[in-house]
Amino acid sequence: MELSLQQIDRIIEMAWEDRTPFDAITFQFNLSEADVIQLMRRELKPKSFLRWRARVQGRATKHVALRDESINRFKCNRQRAISNNKISKSRK
Repeated sequence: MELSLQQIDRIIEMAWEDRTPFDAITFQFNLSEADVIQLMRRELKPKSFLRWRARVQGRATKHVALRDESINRFKCNRQRAISNNKISKSRK
């Protein structure tokens, strides 16, 4: 799958967010956790990648299996429906 620069930027942003689980990235971009790790390794500087890996490894909010059972969504309940990351308005 070929990703645009905008998609890569968004995936990196989502991967850095503490409360965005890998399942949300899978849902929007069809990338597994291993694919995201590979993308991050390729796109980030080595030191930044190591910092990111240390941050997300075993983090309950990034892994649905480790989350509290009462949380059954990956977006804020005040957020509108996720639109598969489509840009709604063209920017010129």
